[in-house]
Amino acid sequence: MIIQMQTIRNTEIKMTLRLRVLPSLMVASLVLAACGPAALPSPITEPTSASQADLSGIKAYLLGKIGELKTTTASLSATSNTYYELANAGNFDYAALWTSQPNEVKNLIESARESWKAASPLYEQTEGIVAGTPALAEFDVILDAGASGAEDPEGAVPFDLTLPNGRVLPKPGNLFGVTEATLWGTFGEFTSPVDADWDGDGQIEFGEALPEANVLKAATEAMDLYVGELQAAAQAWTPSESDAFTALVVMVPTMSEYFDSWKNSRFVVGENSTQRDFVAISRLADIQDILGSLQIVHNNVSPLIQNVDAAQNAQIEQGLADLKAFVADVHRQELGGKRFTAEEADLLGAEAQNRATAIVGLVAQVAAKLEIEIAE
Repeated sequence: MIIQMQTIRNTEIKMTLRLRVLPSLMVASLVLAACGPAALPSPITEPTSASQADLSGIKAYLLGKIGELKTTTASLSATSNTYYELANAGNFDYAALWTSQPNEVKNLIESARESWKAASPLYEQTEGIVAGTPALAEFDVILDAGASGAEDPEGAVPFDLTLPNGRVLPKPGNLFGVTEATLWGTFGEFTSPVDADWDGDGQIEFGEALPEANVLKAATEAMDLYVGELQAAAQAWTPSESDAFTALVVMVPTMSEYFDSWKNSRFVVGENSTQRDFVAISRLADIQDILGSLQIVHNNVSPLIQNVDAAQNAQIEQGLADLKAFVADVHRQELGGKRFTAEEADLLGAEAQNRATAIVGLVAQVAAKLEIEIAE
C-alpha cells in the first residue's frame, strides 16, 4: 500500500476550516445574536491576560484518546491484512472463498467491524479538538471529514490510495468513510461482487457483503499510518488560548451539518438511504462524543473566562451540557425504537443549531474581551 500525499498549504487548511464552520461575518452576527439582556457580561475596564490559563489538560486528554485509537486502528489493520491474505491465497475468487470458508470469512469481517466500531467513537471523542485546531485540522480532513474527489474536488482529501494490486484510487474520501463503506458493503467499488447470505435465510440484507480485500487492506493501513502521524503531531503541539477558543467557535456551531447527515442516513431514511457512510453508528452518538471533547476544552479555559465574567462562564458551561443532553435524549429515543422522520430531523437540527449559536456567541464575546484571536 502506497499513499500519494499532496502538499497542503496553510491557506488550503484554512479554507477547509471555513468549509466546516463560520466565516468571519457569521461570527460577528452570532455575537450580536447572543447579546440579549441575559447574555450581557459584567462591565470590565481592561482585558484579562490570556497567558494565565493552564491548558495541559487538553493535550493530556487528546493524547490519551489518540493512544487508545492507535491501538484500535492497529488491530483493525492486522485483521484486515489477515482477510487480505485469505483472499489472496484464493486468487481473490470471492465466490469460492465464501463457499469454502464462510465461517472464517464471517469471523474476520465481524472482528474488523468491531474494531472499526471501537475506533470511530474514539476519534469522535477527539474531533472537537483536532478539527478545530489549525495545526491539527488536516488530519480531520484525512480521517473523518474530507470528501472524495468525485463528490467535491475542492473539499476532497489530499491523498490518493494505491492498492496492493497496483490500482490507484484518486482522492477516495476520508478513511473512516472508505473503511466503513468497505466493511458494510455500501459502495460497490469497495465491495466484492459476491452475494453473501450471512444468515442463510435466502435474502441478501444490509451488511451481508464481502469487502474488496485490496481496498480494505490499503485503507486500514492508511488509517493506522495517519493516526500515528496525528499522535506525533499532537505530542509536538502545545495548545494556546487561541487554539482553545478557536476550537469552540469553530466546532460548537456545526450541529446543522451533523443533523443533516443523520437525516440522510439509514437511521432515519432506512433502506432508501443512498448515503454510504454513517451506517454503523448513529450520527447522534458522534455528536455527543464531539461535544464531550469540547467540554474538555471549555473546562480548561474556564478559569480564564471566570476572570472576565463568572455568570457568562456558567452560561457557556450549562449551554454545552444542555446541548449534549438534548442530543442524548434524541439518541435515547432512537435506541428505544423510534424512527424519526426527515421533517422531525430538520426541526431537531434547527433546535440544536440555535442552542449552539447562542453558546458560540458567548464564547466569541469572551474571546474579544480577552483579546484572544480566533483563527479563520
